[in-house]
Amino acid sequence: MLKNLFSQVGAYFILLGKTLKRPQKSSVFFKLLMREIYDLGVNSFGLTLFTSTFVGAVVAIQMYNNFSASTFPIPNSFIGYATKVVLILEFAPTIISVILAGKVGSYIASSIGTMRVTEQIDALDIMGVNSPNFLILPKILASVIFNPLLIAISIVFGIWGGYLAGLATGSWSKADYITGIQMYMPQHFIWYAFFKTAVFAFLIATIPAYFGYNVKGGSLEVGRASTQAVVWTIVAIIVMNLILTQMFLS
Repeated sequence: MLKNLFSQVGAYFILLGKTLKRPQKSSVFFKLLMREIYDLGVNSFGLTLFTSTFVGAVVAIQMYNNFSASTFPIPNSFIGYATKVVLILEFAPTIISVILAGKVGSYIASSIGTMRVTEQIDALDIMGVNSPNFLILPKILASVIFNPLLIAISIVFGIWGGYLAGLATGSWSKADYITGIQMYMPQHFIWYAFFKTAVFAFLIATIPAYFGYNVKGGSLEVGRASTQAVVWTIVAIIVMNLILTQMFLS
């Protein structure tokens, strides 16, 4: 099993070597990039906004409950501050990336896998086209460019969700929450969140692409490859989250 794992990792990096090359035709590549930005990024707006709003509300309520149960008094303004920090450091980059791994990852794996089993990739190779570069590189760039924007929107709507939770429950005032949001937070927290998002975006684009590109068989195998792609992408995100947290925040 360990030997198979190292073999798969090696094949993954070999595929990356073929992918990360200069596109053969810039005009064609630009059109593909714009299409991937729409398919992978713009189509994820609704899910990101919905999830972020409710996650922000849940985080704010949990912060209020924890602070209320504390043995020493904690001002309600810290609810807004804690919600902001938690969303920026962990919930927005990681949770949204895991959700995107399911939505975007399955799409990438199934679309490339379908092209493999229908021999469209073989046709590209016969025509002299660098198929990994043609199919995968636009998806990588689209994810790395657009996912940080999704996370920025996620942070804003998560904070807004906490604000709405305060209005709905009446547990804390609007003034206290806004005061907490405006409290000082180290700037490197923000840079860390967006760097982490870019790394996750790279994993979300490349791991499903690897599984889809190397699928063998028919439509049933494409479905299995999509499932494996999502699972391994989420595993990679969780492991990389630990590594990056240890590197930058310890």
